[in-house]
Amino acid sequence: MSLNQEVELLRTIPLFAKIEASKLKLLAFTSERLTFEAGQDLCRQGDMGDAMYVIVEGAADVLIDTPKGPLKVAELKKNEFVGEIAILCDVPRTATVTAREKTTTLKITKDLFFRLVQEFPQMAVEIMRELAHRLEMNNLRMRQLQAQQKN
Repeated sequence: MSLNQEVELLRTIPLFAKIEASKLKLLAFTSERLTFEAGQDLCRQGDMGDAMYVIVEGAADVLIDTPKGPLKVAELKKNEFVGEIAILCDVPRTATVTAREKTTTLKITKDLFFRLVQEFPQMAVEIMRELAHRLEMNNLRMRQLQAQQKN
């Protein structure tokens, strides 16, 4: 894929939609494109996070370790991102992310991520929106589980 094609691809991802083309070229050039086969882990719960991943193609499952085994808590698809919590908060990965099918990602290192957020505040707003959405979905799931336990 050419650099211009990568820029156009990045432009379709809401997180990067408002970033100017020259900066998207820099992002495409400095980030790493990785492909994971079905069943391969993008990252593992408990590992230290040094990067976030944007799903370019494919799909992945978000799994949390429980005493009864892995629990699937979310599904990721094209244009979604994962791994931002570990690099934002300097904490170990909060979940394992496993490719459900052949999945291509854009790996964005912690340093590059922070440079982008400083330069493009709109990107920070998009990340906050996504995190707020995820929190609301988790709250909804918890309310549903509590209602099921009462019945």
